[in-house]
Amino acid sequence: MCGRYATFGPASLSREARAVLEELEVDIIGEINQREPNYNIAPTARGLIVGHGDAGYGVKWYRWGLVPSWAKDSKGGAKLFNARSETVATMPSFRAAFRKRRCLVPASGYFEWRTEEGARQPYFIHDPEGHLMMFAGLWEGWRASPDDDWLHTYTIVTGEPGRVTADIHQRQPVILPPDLWRVWMSGDTDEAAAVFAAVPEAPLAYHPVTKAVNSSRNQGSALIEPLGPDRSA
Repeated sequence: MCGRYATFGPASLSREARAVLEELEVDIIGEINQREPNYNIAPTARGLIVGHGDAGYGVKWYRWGLVPSWAKDSKGGAKLFNARSETVATMPSFRAAFRKRRCLVPASGYFEWRTEEGARQPYFIHDPEGHLMMFAGLWEGWRASPDDDWLHTYTIVTGEPGRVTADIHQRQPVILPPDLWRVWMSGDTDEAAAVFAAVPEAPLAYHPVTKAVNSSRNQGSALIEPLGPDRSA
């Protein structure tokens, strides 16, 4: 699972990633760098997504935790912050969004916990070069009645862990390389389903961090400061 992540500046991207975003005419770096950094994004908080619609590709700030369009109320969204890649095309809560509303979720890194000596130790997992990562995501619109404003929400798709993170947790976000961004967001359902098999193992590193991250009320760069050396494959 992925229950906490961070997005902060100054954000950086690989040359390949910058080229793809220029083609899509999306300025993610500028959007992140001009906003207040968020070192502890938790479900029900607002986060940045990149999606595709009639107007092309664009950046939005939506609420984390997907609320299906058919839900009676918005309370269940707090639990639907992750979607499993194995069932995302068929699970009622996600299948409509998978067909029509796929997105990218930019992240500077994410947190995962491992039980050590009877206590849960948090780790910050990130790109070894410090580049921004793009998680596969879905978004949805919901409103209580035709007269109410829309509530836009999103979820992060998870899959099997790679070699680096397998000893911390049995799931990790699906991290998409630049050459799969366009097909994930705007391809048909067959193309999108094929993305999961095509995703290469992402280079990752991780280090232990303060348990202050356990509370979603806490913020600041101290939450990602290493308490030990980075580990990687």
